[in-house]
Amino acid sequence: MRYLTGLQPSGQLHIGNYFGAILPAVLLQEKGEAFYFIANYHAMTTMGSSRMLRDNTRGLAVDFLACGLDPKKAVFFTQSSVPEVNELAWILSVVCPMGLLERCHSYKEKMARGIAASHALFAYPVLMAADILLYNSDAVPVGKDQKQHLEVTRDLAGKMNEAFGELFKLPEPVINESTAVVPGLDGQKMSKSYGNTLPIFGEEKELRKLINKKIVTDATPLEAPKSTEKSIILTLYKLFASSEDYDRMVQQHLAGGVGYGQFKKDLFEAYWEYFRHAREKREWLLANPGYVDDVLTTGAVRAREEAGKTLARVRRAVGLAWE
Repeated sequence: MRYLTGLQPSGQLHIGNYFGAILPAVLLQEKGEAFYFIANYHAMTTMGSSRMLRDNTRGLAVDFLACGLDPKKAVFFTQSSVPEVNELAWILSVVCPMGLLERCHSYKEKMARGIAASHALFAYPVLMAADILLYNSDAVPVGKDQKQHLEVTRDLAGKMNEAFGELFKLPEPVINESTAVVPGLDGQKMSKSYGNTLPIFGEEKELRKLINKKIVTDATPLEAPKSTEKSIILTLYKLFASSEDYDRMVQQHLAGGVGYGQFKKDLFEAYWEYFRHAREKREWLLANPGYVDDVLTTGAVRAREEAGKTLARVRRAVGLAWE
C-alpha cells in the first residue's frame, strides 16, 4: 500500500495542522510505503514573496521531521524538485472538462477570501491530481474539505484510462472520521485566518501567555462548578493529557473549587510536555541544516525515479514519445 500526502508551506505550524495532517502522516509511515512532499508549487497560488516561500518551505521540512517523519520509512521531498509533475498536469488538463473545475468549492472559497483569481488557482485540482497519480498512490489521507479534489483526481484518471488504456490506478481517500476539529483559542475552528491558533513550536513565555490571555472563559466564581459543555480548555486538554488526568479535570470542573487560571496552567503544562521531544529534535535539526538538505535531496532522487517511470508510460500512451 502506497500513501501520499502533501502539505503546503503556509507558515508556522499549529496544533490543528499537527492533529489533522502531520500526526496521521507519521502514523501511516508505519503501515505502508509513504511519499510525503512539501507542496511549494501549490503555495505559489497564495504567496507572493519568494523569500517567504523559501523560508516556509525550509521551516516545514524541519518541523515535519521534528514531529516524527522518519526519512528511513518515508520518501520526503519538495514538490518543485520533481518537474515531471508539471508535464503530467498539462497532459491531464487536456482531458479535464472546464465544468469539473468550475464546480470545485476551494477556488470559490479562496476568491471569497480575497485571493486574486489566476489560472494556477483555478487549475489547482489538476496539479493535485498529477501529484497523486505520478507516484501510483493507492491511498491519500485528506480532510473532508479536500475530498472533492481527490474525486477530481479519480475522474481524470478514469478519463485517461478510457482514452489511452489502463495508465493509472484509482486512488482511495483516507479520511479519519475520528479526528475531531481542533478548536481555536476562541472556540472557532483553529485557523491562521482567524488568528486563533496555538503553535506547535515557540517560546515558552509567549505560548503560556497565549493560553492565559486568548482562551475565552466565563465569569463563574472559583468555588462554583464549571460547565464542561463546549469547554475549550477541556477539548484542548484531552489532546495532550492522559485519560486519567483528563477525567480528573472534568471532575474538578463539576465539583468546583478550582479556577480557570489553574485549568489553563494545567493545559499549558500538558501541551508543553507533549511536544518536548519534538522541540528537542527541532533544535538539533536547526543546528544541523546539512542533514535536512540530505534528506530532501535523497527523497527527491527517489521521487524522480518513480515519477520518471510513470511519465515515460504516459508519454508513450498519448503519443509524445516514440515506441
